[in-house]
Amino acid sequence: MPTLETTAAFFMVSLLLAFAPGPDNLFVLMQAATHGRKAGMMVVLGLCTGLIFHTAAVALGLAALFAASATAFVIVKFAGAAYLAWLAWQAFRAPVAEVPDAAVAAALPPRLALPPRLYVRGILMNISNPKVVLFFLALLPQFVDPKIGPLALQLSWFGFVFIIATLLAFGTISVLAALIGRLLRTSARAQRTMNRLAGLVFAGLALRLATAER
Repeated sequence: MPTLETTAAFFMVSLLLAFAPGPDNLFVLMQAATHGRKAGMMVVLGLCTGLIFHTAAVALGLAALFAASATAFVIVKFAGAAYLAWLAWQAFRAPVAEVPDAAVAAALPPRLALPPRLYVRGILMNISNPKVVLFFLALLPQFVDPKIGPLALQLSWFGFVFIIATLLAFGTISVLAALIGRLLRTSARAQRTMNRLAGLVFAGLALRLATAER
C-alpha cells in the first residue's frame, strides 16, 4: 500500500482540485442554493458514487481502452450534453413556490426537490462526463509505485481517497450554498432568478461538454 506521506500528498492535491471551479462543484452549488442542503448533499453523494465507477474503470484498465476510442468519447460526451440540456430546460420551466410571510418563512425548512432523483442526477452527471475518466487516467497513476504492491489495489486506494476529498469539498460547498439559498427562497423574484441562473448554468455545462476535446 502507498505510504502515509504519499497518501497525504494525494489527498491535498485532490482537495484542491475538488474546490477548483468546475462542472461538478458548480452543479452542487446550484442545486443546494435552489433546493436546500439535503438536496445538495444527495447530489454530492451521487457524484461520489459516479467516482466509484471511474475508479473501477481505471483500476481494471478499462479507462485506457476508453481513452483510445474516439467513438466512445464522442458518444458519452453527447449523451451527457443532452442530459444537461434537459436539466436546463427543466430549470427554466420550474414553478415558483408560494412565498409565505417573512416571519413564517424564517421558520420553514429548506425546500427539497425529490432528493432520490437528485442522487441519480449526480451519478448521471459524473459518469456521462468522459473527461472524468481521462482525468483519473492521468492523475492516479502518477502516485502509483509498482514496487510496493499490485497496481489495481493502489489505484483503488487513491480513488477512495479522491472520493473522500471530493465528499468533504463538495459537502462544504453544499452547506454554504444552502445557507445563502434559504434566504433567497423567501422571495418569489429571487426564486425565479435562481431557476433561470440554474438553467443558464446547465446550458453552459451542456455546451462546454458538447464542445470538449479529448
